Amino acid sequence: MKSILVLCLLVAAVSCRPESYDTRYDNFDVEALVGNVRLLTAYGHCFLGNGPCTPEGSAFKKTIPDALRTGCGKCSPKQRHLIRVVVQGFQNKTPALWQDLVKKQDPNGQYKEIFTRFLNGRD
Repeated sequence: MKSILVLCLLVAAVSCRPESYDTRYDNFDVEALVGNVRLLTAYGHCFLGNGPCTPEGSAFKKTIPDALRTGCGKCSPKQRHLIRVVVQGFQNKTPALWQDLVKKQDPNGQYKEIFTRFLNGRD
């Protein structure tokens, strides 16, 4: 009986823990990224699996599918801002690359609505 109680408490503790993404790159210089089309393009190729990735690019690449599916539900306010700036950079400066990223990450458009709501949000 004690084992079951301990197991239930452990499950409750783990399930109550807030889920969030690693904050290691929260101070990433996103303005320098979007201000340099060559660098932005290199990150885009990394995300597509068509080019090498920096450590930051690799970390971001791992987060993209979940952030897309959840509308950045696990993102901190700082991370939401960073993602919005990068997405706008791709959309405005490399629209063809942005379309390639969309096709890779959401080929059927099933996350378009939730991600668009996130992008248009103000938090």
